[in-house]
Amino acid sequence: MIDSPERPSFIEEEGLRAGGYRLIAGVDEAGRGALAGPVAAAAVILPPRIDTPWQDEIRDSKQLSPARREYLFQHIKETAISAGIGMVPPEIIDAQGIVKATKSAMKMAIERLSPAPDCLLIDYLLLPEVPLPQKGITNGDRLCFSIACASIIAKVARDRFMVQLDKAYPGYELAKHKGYGTREHLSCLCRMGACPIHRRSFRPVREVSEQ
Repeated sequence: MIDSPERPSFIEEEGLRAGGYRLIAGVDEAGRGALAGPVAAAAVILPPRIDTPWQDEIRDSKQLSPARREYLFQHIKETAISAGIGMVPPEIIDAQGIVKATKSAMKMAIERLSPAPDCLLIDYLLLPEVPLPQKGITNGDRLCFSIACASIIAKVARDRFMVQLDKAYPGYELAKHKGYGTREHLSCLCRMGACPIHRRSFRPVREVSEQ
């Protein structure tokens, strides 16, 4: 279900194309605030014109139900010129911090684009280590169509991976909460302790580990 009538627009992409850019990648992350599992990022290059029924359904992934995200994931992948996904595991998050790990996941996603982009639109962040023109947009996943599409790709890819991890680490209900700090997850964490995919630098996990 869509919680807000607000729809992301093509204004940023159109402005960049007017300036001569052609391969514009929207970039966003998923799982930054989770207590377990990787932080994921996606980069998506869309064609200059999209005229399909599903485009009016695009929103920030957090505003969509899992079923709609899955539906839109397939259509975005089929329509995109290129889409790349990057994931950084919990041990790197603990070693580097979540901000640096998030940027690493974004850089990985960008490097997996073929053809390579000539400009980036990024949700909130900037990537100084990526030698491309770029713009960080606050609330970009709500405002910018390419970033919103990237948010859906990143979210679905990470959710699917967490379902796989649920089979490797049973008892934590990872397939349900996807590693976020829900009441159910915190209860499992207190009862069973942290497992190898928990982010031990995050306070709720650290507190359980110190008991």
